[in-house]
Amino acid sequence: MASLFSMKGFDAAFDKAVTIPSARVKQTVAKLRRKHPRATPEQIIAMLDKKYMRLAKTSGAGVGVAAAVPAVGTAAAVGLTGAQMAAFVAATAFHVMAVAEVYGVPTDDIDRRRTLLLTALLGEEGANAVQASLGLSTVHWARQALTKMPASTVKSVNAALRKRAAKKAAAKGGTVMLGRLAPFGVGAAVGWVGGKAMGQSVLDGIKTAFGPAPLSFEIADQNRKQLEDSLV
Repeated sequence: MASLFSMKGFDAAFDKAVTIPSARVKQTVAKLRRKHPRATPEQIIAMLDKKYMRLAKTSGAGVGVAAAVPAVGTAAAVGLTGAQMAAFVAATAFHVMAVAEVYGVPTDDIDRRRTLLLTALLGEEGANAVQASLGLSTVHWARQALTKMPASTVKSVNAALRKRAAKKAAAKGGTVMLGRLAPFGVGAAVGWVGGKAMGQSVLDGIKTAFGPAPLSFEIADQNRKQLEDSLV
């Protein structure tokens, strides 16, 4: 299990996830807004959350099913679980960037994306860690501190968060991997529950980092302009 969820494996999945094109994220949010023209930012975020949780639960259950089938050997099960971890990190990166887009928080800078993704993967622990490291009075740091932090500070925070996130991915991934020890059907349930727990932890972390959603997209657009002007 240790070799599967190694720092190297996590780093590879993470580095690929943070390079998702911003255009894809913006297109997804714009499509949702066109489909639901009267929806508020809070409602759009709820739609994004629902889709993300579905992906998180499905990926976890899929690994549970595959690993529980006797014909699938241990090596294949390990490979599938590693792929599941990579898929989960990628889905999380896309989701946190989409939520940031709704809030009007710029995510074009790769290092600042790393901070957002690492915080999301760590859940509330991540938001609290950033708050403590920056000496902020509130955990709702993403809209302001993320754009005002000097590049050197961003990299320092990321290094600390990355170690925490790799350890958490190993612990959470191990829970999902338990599905391979169970009979068919039970394995799917274990994987589904594990994926759900991981996904909910991410949503909790995002909510803690960003705080309440803007009341309107006009306010979100104002936030975006102010934050882009204050980028350091």
